[in-house]
Amino acid sequence: MIDKRLENLATILTRYSLNLKKNDLFVISGSHLAAPLIKEVYRQAIKMGAHPFTHIGIDGLAEIYYQHSSDQQLKYVSPLSKFEIEQIDASLSIISPENTRNMTNIDPKKQAISNTAHHQIHQTFLERAAKKELRWCITLYPTQSSAQDAEMSLADYEDFVFNAAHVQAKDPIQYWQTVHTEQEKIRKLLSTKKNLHVLAKDTDLRVSVAGRTWINCSGKENFPDGEVFTGPVETSAEGYISYSFPGSYNGREVNDIKLWFKKGVVVKAEASKGEQFLHAMLAMDPGAKRLGEFAFGTNYGVKDYTKNTLFDEKIGGTIHLAVGSGYPETRSKNISSLHWDMVCDLRKNGEVYADDELIYKNGRFLNL
Repeated sequence: MIDKRLENLATILTRYSLNLKKNDLFVISGSHLAAPLIKEVYRQAIKMGAHPFTHIGIDGLAEIYYQHSSDQQLKYVSPLSKFEIEQIDASLSIISPENTRNMTNIDPKKQAISNTAHHQIHQTFLERAAKKELRWCITLYPTQSSAQDAEMSLADYEDFVFNAAHVQAKDPIQYWQTVHTEQEKIRKLLSTKKNLHVLAKDTDLRVSVAGRTWINCSGKENFPDGEVFTGPVETSAEGYISYSFPGSYNGREVNDIKLWFKKGVVVKAEASKGEQFLHAMLAMDPGAKRLGEFAFGTNYGVKDYTKNTLFDEKIGGTIHLAVGSGYPETRSKNISSLHWDMVCDLRKNGEVYADDELIYKNGRFLNL
């Protein structure tokens, strides 16, 4: 018998996040560990008249690929992948790792080569999503490895995930619609501002958001959700920022990241662990050294760092700034094969000024 929480989660994903329609070509991706959720989403999609198909991953294949592929193979892009991203109407990606550290010893240069080769697929995805031709969502199925990263038992981690998603609310979809309404106040405030100045521990960073669009994230592209974001002006970042939590990208963890910016470009980057990987990712292409996203985390129901960006970047009282590609719907012009979200905690002695006015202090917006 399926866990009622999974059934509710599948309902939110298909009917609210993705708004599936009859005849939608719909891809569901996840590991074999997420089979219970995949099957329930698949069942509901069929009942709604969509055309679902699946990509079921087996842990370790990516590791084999990077260990043994030649440069020619790393640069190869399957025409099937190109065709798929051009044709699908909806996509659900379910994070469900068996081992969150299986890429730790992979050569970062190989990962950079493959990422660069797949740039056009990534760009097609972004452009179709911006035009509302492609609806997409990323969610998580709780696994033992993710629970271990969060330093929880699997049962406790399941509770954490489902509570953050509010799947047991009387009307979960109505709950997320209310979140959208509340976050509109933040979006409207930020939309009137041109320049942001962030001050925190080892952080003094200025960016321009003039002419950019702020996006209210309330459970559509990410689930669970809770953020308001934009794409900073590409040449505007000045100063430095220290990220409070380890950064995770492509199965690699990098600790104590600190970046220095001049005229929008990262001119210096340090880390206490994984610095070589950090440098390799930033050297991927010219856009990798510029900011593609500036966001406020607004989900105050998520309080603790769990080593999973889907949750960590939503922590109420934090900001996250991504190096690499921006989202076209924000009017970002930054193009890159990289998009790496890094989180800075502002809950203790953090401040954000907008056009020289204090609007955010200790993890909360003022006067909202």
